[in-house]
Amino acid sequence: MSSSNGDAQPVKLSLPLKYQQELFQELRQKDELVIIASGLGLPRIVTNLLHSYDAAGNNLILLVGADDRENGWIGEALAEHAAISMSPRARGLSVVNTDMMSVGTREKLYAQGGIFSITSRILVVDLLTNLLNPETITGMIVLHADKVVATSLEAFILRIYRQKNKNGFLKAFSDAPEPFTTGFAPLTSMMRNLFLRQVALWPRFQVSVAHSLEGKKKAEVIELEIPMSNSMQDIQRAILECVEVSISELKKSNTGLEMGDWNVDGALHKQFDMIVRRQLDPVWHRLSWKTKQIVHDLTVLRSMLRHLVTYDAVSFNKHLDTILAAHSPPPGSTKQNQSPWLFLDAAHTIFDTAKRRVYTGKATKNASQDIDSLKPVLEEQPKWAVLAEVMDEIDRDLYFSPQLRDDSNGTILIMCSDTGQCRQLREYLQNMNVHPEEGVIDVEKEKEESDDTDEKEPSAAFMMRRKLREYLQWKEEFKLISAALFAETQNAQNGNNTGVKGGPGSFRGKAPPNKRRRVRGGGSVGVAPTRGTHGNVLAAEDKPSEVASLLSDIQPTEVEATMKDEIVADPLEDMEDYYQLYDTKDLVVIHAFDGDMDEHILEEVKPKYIIMYEPDVAFVRRIEVYRSSHNDRNVRVYFLSYKDSVEEQRYLSSVRREKDAFTKLIKEKSSMALTITTDAHGIEDPQEAFLRTINTRIAGGGRLAATAQPPRVVVDVREFRSSLPSLLHGRNLIIVPCMLTVGDYILSPSICIERKSIKDLISSFKDGRLYNQAETMFQHYKSPMLLIEFDQNKSFTLEPFADLSGSLSSTSSTPNASSDLQSKLVLLTLAFPNLRIIWSSSPYQTAEIFESLKTQEPEPDPIAAVRIGLDGEEREGDQVFNREPQDMLRVVPGVTGTNVGRLVRGAGSLKEVANAEVEELEPMIGREAGRKVWAFFNKSVVE
Repeated sequence: MSSSNGDAQPVKLSLPLKYQQELFQELRQKDELVIIASGLGLPRIVTNLLHSYDAAGNNLILLVGADDRENGWIGEALAEHAAISMSPRARGLSVVNTDMMSVGTREKLYAQGGIFSITSRILVVDLLTNLLNPETITGMIVLHADKVVATSLEAFILRIYRQKNKNGFLKAFSDAPEPFTTGFAPLTSMMRNLFLRQVALWPRFQVSVAHSLEGKKKAEVIELEIPMSNSMQDIQRAILECVEVSISELKKSNTGLEMGDWNVDGALHKQFDMIVRRQLDPVWHRLSWKTKQIVHDLTVLRSMLRHLVTYDAVSFNKHLDTILAAHSPPPGSTKQNQSPWLFLDAAHTIFDTAKRRVYTGKATKNASQDIDSLKPVLEEQPKWAVLAEVMDEIDRDLYFSPQLRDDSNGTILIMCSDTGQCRQLREYLQNMNVHPEEGVIDVEKEKEESDDTDEKEPSAAFMMRRKLREYLQWKEEFKLISAALFAETQNAQNGNNTGVKGGPGSFRGKAPPNKRRRVRGGGSVGVAPTRGTHGNVLAAEDKPSEVASLLSDIQPTEVEATMKDEIVADPLEDMEDYYQLYDTKDLVVIHAFDGDMDEHILEEVKPKYIIMYEPDVAFVRRIEVYRSSHNDRNVRVYFLSYKDSVEEQRYLSSVRREKDAFTKLIKEKSSMALTITTDAHGIEDPQEAFLRTINTRIAGGGRLAATAQPPRVVVDVREFRSSLPSLLHGRNLIIVPCMLTVGDYILSPSICIERKSIKDLISSFKDGRLYNQAETMFQHYKSPMLLIEFDQNKSFTLEPFADLSGSLSSTSSTPNASSDLQSKLVLLTLAFPNLRIIWSSSPYQTAEIFESLKTQEPEPDPIAAVRIGLDGEEREGDQVFNREPQDMLRVVPGVTGTNVGRLVRGAGSLKEVANAEVEELEPMIGREAGRKVWAFFNKSVVE
């Protein structure tokens, strides 16, 4: 089946634009990495390329890196292409994953050929076991090439493929240029991982792309810059000030790091949190509490910037309430461990202004009464009124031009950021013409509603009043929960001697320092949040009389009472009675940005009017591609954005970052040098490969010998989630994947290694699994070892995991159990004195350790390694005894697939297991497992 680029026959393509056709022809001629700007139709290019090979037949094409959603639309596109071109040899896409297909079925499918999208874990195992012979593969197509790093499974797959197949083609795609510009010579390193020697760059400013999208068939674009309200501008400035101060504090504490992107502009980037955390990970255990808190605070502050322009005023204030609750110290605590930004004046501005957007205090007319009342403000988002005007303009256009003059459906497509925004806009459009009898105060002018005109403007009063009622109810419930938690905490701290019942009794009626209050108080006009004794922001408290007054103002009017509540879930019980088809010109579709799926939304809906409620670079280009691809479809686009806002700045910053990334890639491509010990397909020189087989595994170690076969390692198939098997293969070790019952890596007949990452080690101690694994290894191997492996870019110490391991044994029944991870390791070595523990700082060091351990050791037998733990007696026992009791035993803590057979044969019945003592269970399944089984069946006795 192998050929250089597949024997494709002329097929009908659906690539209407010139640059798409040029790129397709280029890919047919040579292997290369394609880096294209997002939104320029990469899915269409990939599906046409796949169809060209599918229509030729007799090809075995592998698609690597596609997720489930991409498999869906690629499969649909291939089926559509086959139906249009009437290709008799086209088979479509076959998806191979863990949900289906046994080993035998996969082997038959591979022999028949076709296009397969295979998960990386399955594919690497099939290649290593020779279930899929790499020499029979016609070619591979790799998606999301920006994720193929040196330690990834995809790089492992490509290495195996290129070592055994020099003729098959290889093409990689990515629409994210920025990952190729970080680090030293990043493009060169990435191409080395992909075993490719050529790269094709297709930015938006490329001549062919610009000519295709900037021709006569442009979409009609109406840009609407909407000024934010004064209160929103105040909140945005205050949040940015908090962000700036937080970044400055980080820079002061970490002077030795690369901090070129640590600024307010960089904080707008969606991966800013990840960039900062990646740089701090190697020294995370040395950082102060304040620095760690600031790193977390940056994530919170950036989310607040996002929610300011997407949430309504009530929801945003509710969000701030939860943030203040999460960042407040525990009830009764006198320590000042709040986030540093909460001590800034800007933080007070955020909470105060957000609250005044929802409701505010207003003095009564009777000056003799010193009582203030709360009045609803309910500020509306400025974009809502503009959206209503746009919808009205579209309605007028459809009224005066009812007959469509093109192939569009007349549908109105509204695109926004997420599903929450979709629900908000849907509710607003449904209720914007509902006007309650009682008005609300305008947040800025507080002017009386005018009755001069009969026609009322669209308003969100109905929606906002309902949200305020729900918010006040939520806050009251939150207050009760907080009081209950406070009482419980005080009882625990004071040894149950305080007698607190729903209040802070131990403080003689006064709230302890920094007590979290879930009701706002104050009594002063404006009801602003208050300051603590150390200057931190505290939640304000509303008087019950004020809340009652506010509730009376927003009670449902007659008009509101007749409206239906929002439908959260529709059971579809009466679907037959209400099922009908909508006229496309009367249809309003509200959809969230969804990457490549947006291209299919445009093709299916065929909208004439598109409202971009929020700016998105990729979707702007998808509209350009859509309009340029269809001569018979006119599109009018309304582009909405807040003027001088973070939303606008984020959009402009993303455009600039992509342009800068492509500029760097163009410069690196012009001076790029590839190398060296590989041929045109990335295959090592035969002499180099021969020299790598020389080893010192001869008795005495004093002589060198060239072995016919490289050393071999038996690896459990579940270990392919990690990068270690790939690194071992890169050191010229033969990897034999097997389903092992005992151990993860078998280096020799006597050496068995159980590999644990730190998080896995902690969980293994928590459930006792590690003790059982150690016992099993000692039963079958002479030299069992425990490998504790750290991440490469993180600190080589257990200190960062102290918090995770602190509560390991709080519920353990072992009398001498410790809550510290180091103490757990000591207990493990005391229980198993002959267990060797290997400490590795990274998977790279682990590969070196394994290679040295195999010196002067015989090669392991894969068949024997698989049989260990699954001997004939256990298999026979599984067949003789009833399966139902065995299945019941398998869910008991301490019982595993390895020891269930011994337990069944030793006890005879489930009743005997339940009544057995620890001393009777230990000979059958070991000490730790026996203790856990006994504790499970005697839980009430122990308690």
